[in-house]
Amino acid sequence: MSAGPISPSRHLPSVDRVLGWPPIDALAAAHGRPIVLEAVRAELAARRAWPHDAAAAEPVIRDRSIADGVATRIEAARTPSLRKVFNLTGTVLHTNLGRAPLPRQALEAIAEVATGASNLEYDLDGGRRGERDAHVEPWLQRLTGGAAATVVNNNAAALTLVLNTLALRKEVPVSRGELVEIGGGFRLPTVMARAGCRLVEVGTTNRTHLADYTGAIGPKTALLLKVHASNYTIHGFTAAPSEHDLAALAHRHGLPFVVDLGSGALVDLARFGLPHEPTPAEALAAGADLVLFSGDKLLGGPQAGIVVGRADLIDALRRNPLKRALRCDKMTLAALGAVLPLYADPDRLPEHLPTLRWLTRPAAEIEAAAQRLAPVLTAWLDGKAQVDVVAAHSQIGSGSLPIDLLPSHALRLLPAAPKRGSGRAVEALAARMRALRVPVIGRIANGALLLDLRCLGGEAEEAAFRALFVDRAAPPASPAVSA
Repeated sequence: MSAGPISPSRHLPSVDRVLGWPPIDALAAAHGRPIVLEAVRAELAARRAWPHDAAAAEPVIRDRSIADGVATRIEAARTPSLRKVFNLTGTVLHTNLGRAPLPRQALEAIAEVATGASNLEYDLDGGRRGERDAHVEPWLQRLTGGAAATVVNNNAAALTLVLNTLALRKEVPVSRGELVEIGGGFRLPTVMARAGCRLVEVGTTNRTHLADYTGAIGPKTALLLKVHASNYTIHGFTAAPSEHDLAALAHRHGLPFVVDLGSGALVDLARFGLPHEPTPAEALAAGADLVLFSGDKLLGGPQAGIVVGRADLIDALRRNPLKRALRCDKMTLAALGAVLPLYADPDRLPEHLPTLRWLTRPAAEIEAAAQRLAPVLTAWLDGKAQVDVVAAHSQIGSGSLPIDLLPSHALRLLPAAPKRGSGRAVEALAARMRALRVPVIGRIANGALLLDLRCLGGEAEEAAFRALFVDRAAPPASPAVSA
């Protein structure tokens, strides 16, 4: 009579025994006993769940196998989740991939204040408590023409602070054509409700006239708000009053006029051969009392929400207790304070700001890089996919200039026959690229994986990318096992 299948758990050592092994003891000395104990328990539990047959029982008793599994779990647990990746999606300002990369000057400024004490809220001249905004306000005044400026942690926070300060329990007319939804499903009407004000929709989706705003103004109206449609466009039979006319209407009724620009271009991008995007200086010149915009995106700095305009209104924002909840930390202010002075020499901005450098990169330069790298990927894929260079179009991204495309080139990775055209094969190829030591993120289109090289600029970046595929000692990693 058969004794039945052998349970692998009968051959597993105890937790205490594993903790006494020299390799595990070394891990505890390096990383601490608690995380090692957790990893040992998880590894043994996982092995108990292996198939209950004699063939599976043999490897589980190998000390080295268990020790390696514990080490892998500890490494996975200690590896930061937030990692550098190569953005080869063709979207320069990719919200999911960190938006604007910071210039060298910003990184140096962050390191300077992050590693010790700083005068974050200390007035060195007066020897007393200072204001955080003082570190960036003078440059924002100089670059926009605003009388004052304040900074919070993103542009949605800036809008929330403005509405909560100036329109709490009051009404705010907004054109139906400007009721935007931003990333993550956040909608302007929801933000306004959370800020404590009441949205009054005026006009229609495609046409809103000055008379629509006039008819909506009443005793409970707090301000007029115009939202720049930075992440979509409406074409055809359209109409909208100018900022100048809206400002004049608001001021006739004693109301502030607020413009939310979103994307944050501080200079006319047309000077770099890009489409024009409205600037804060233009909105203030048209009569806006407050202008809101992002510190990252087209500005090329850290994530932040910036408000410039009338000094009395900025003072009111600073007095709102919500300002403390939304304020920026020292590293954000250090980075922004380093980026803003770069705009004193606008002609050289592409030399300093990676975002502008990528956006203005010539298509011929991108094609040359693709031709250099195509043989490298061809050898690495070893016949599992065909690699060729194709023309492509990049986009700016993050709600900036949504219909404007930039000519580019991409490496097209097409799974080899007979898997060609298979969605699963392309997904597997994309997953393999994401599993590299530095993940490579492309986009899938027309049955192939496209690696748009617009954002792979400079010899150092290209060399780092090439190293992923020529270093045979470090093959593509398998997905990490969670501890």
